Amino acid sequence: MGARDITPSDMTAREFRDALGRYATGVTVVTTSTPLGPLGITANSFASVSLDPPLVLWSPARASRRFAAFADADHYAIHVLGAEQMDICRRFSTDGLDFAGLDWAENAQGVPLISGCLAQFECERTAVHEGGDHLIVVGRVLAFAHRPGAPLVFSGGAYGGFTGAS
Repeated sequence: MGARDITPSDMTAREFRDALGRYATGVTVVTTSTPLGPLGITANSFASVSLDPPLVLWSPARASRRFAAFADADHYAIHVLGAEQMDICRRFSTDGLDFAGLDWAENAQGVPLISGCLAQFECERTAVHEGGDHLIVVGRVLAFAHRPGAPLVFSGGAYGGFTGAS
């Protein structure tokens, strides 16, 4: 079956989502500090924006119960998950307050930083833009860290690893 042109509409929302799912993404957990304590959310809407200045973006869904906390956060951290960190992905896709048993510490701004992730970006919000059913949050990277390893990947509604071409 070949590709065909489809015009997005309410009737084609599932097909549109399926088409978007053909683009493999990495998996992140975004964290911030709230009056209730540390908060996290699994997200795959992460992208680099600029090297100079160092900017990244992510897009929380308006339908999320955690949306307001992240939309209002002045500081947050984006953690890129390694292929072996599916447990962290699942944990923060269902319960944003579940830091029990994780190795984590707060940075100078009080943002929870999860140890051992493939990469980590400590950010200060610099801009927000309307993005339909999501908000586009742009952050300046204040500090970052990374380690060797394979990323956790999301594609076609499933999680997996990445094997590079030889």
